[in-house]
Amino acid sequence: MPWENNGGGGGRNTGGPWGQAPGGGGGPRRPSGGGNTPNLEDILNRGRDQFKGGVPGGRWAIVGGIIALLAFWGVNSVYTINPQEVGVELRFGKPKPELSGPGLHFMLWPVETVERATTTVNQTQIGAANASGARAANVSDGLMLSGDQNIVNVQFSVFWAIGDPVAYLFNVRDQESMVRYAAESAMREVVGRRPAQDIYSDDRSGISAEVLRIVQATLQSYGLGVTVSQVLIENAGPPSEVIDAFNEVQRARQDETRLQEEARSYANTLLGDARGRAAALREEAAAYTNRVVQEATGEAQRFNAIYAEYVNAPEVTRKRLFLETMEEVLGKSEKVLIENGADGSGVVPYLPLPELRSRANTSTGN
Repeated sequence: MPWENNGGGGGRNTGGPWGQAPGGGGGPRRPSGGGNTPNLEDILNRGRDQFKGGVPGGRWAIVGGIIALLAFWGVNSVYTINPQEVGVELRFGKPKPELSGPGLHFMLWPVETVERATTTVNQTQIGAANASGARAANVSDGLMLSGDQNIVNVQFSVFWAIGDPVAYLFNVRDQESMVRYAAESAMREVVGRRPAQDIYSDDRSGISAEVLRIVQATLQSYGLGVTVSQVLIENAGPPSEVIDAFNEVQRARQDETRLQEEARSYANTLLGDARGRAAALREEAAAYTNRVVQEATGEAQRFNAIYAEYVNAPEVTRKRLFLETMEEVLGKSEKVLIENGADGSGVVPYLPLPELRSRANTSTGN
């Protein structure tokens, strides 16, 4: 024992565990049958004698200790849930079916504890670049092989929220990494079945919808307790090593499209003009046909009318037709017709009527 005499007279231990040498003047001496080591009964007796007088302030110390313990227990038993959180209480490590909403709550600590889960929408970026232009995640997480054997760099985000807090907290560890791995795997699966042009521009919405369906089904099979609301493809293009060549190809395609549109516009213009001219010609032909028919109809009616008059008076009608025809033929010619003279000789002095008419016109003009 520490207070035993192990070294003879010079190294004698003069104090016991109560600060008094065994067998000293503080109490009755006991027989020392060959050693000064106190026995257990003497030690208990001396301790009992000391506590008989009472400890100064002992009662208040005990009360204060109890109050401190109660305060510590109360602080740990009362907890607060923030507005954007939901709490899950555990009794002996087993989650309770009831969820704790925002506000102040009470539990029986340490028998019960609480775990918190955020109910806001979370965003997991895959293959995205940060503000400095560097990749926020692994440099290869956005590089994927398309269905037409092209390598594409897809940068997209997955928006998800906690739907089942109990499953989210206790079924899977590292939940955000699970969402990331499931989304990346689903995107690689869909991109591997599509041509690169669909990812670049043609069918991004269809790819996003298909990836959303696969990710939700995968996470549900794992019992993660989350709901994926949107998969947004932010950018998709070739790797940086071939971006210049890809841009050249894109510009060539744009030029091809532009030229095709210009040719189509020019063809439509020519076709419109041709159709307009054809419509005008058809209208003119229809008008000419109508005019000819109407003129023929009028001439026929006129002929019938003249023929009816001719039947009634043939000689008069014949002479009138002769005069009208001669008037139409000779009306614009510069000729003078002279009938037979009074003596019947038919010789009449020539009268230059055209020259007289020209002179008359000249004098009138002057």
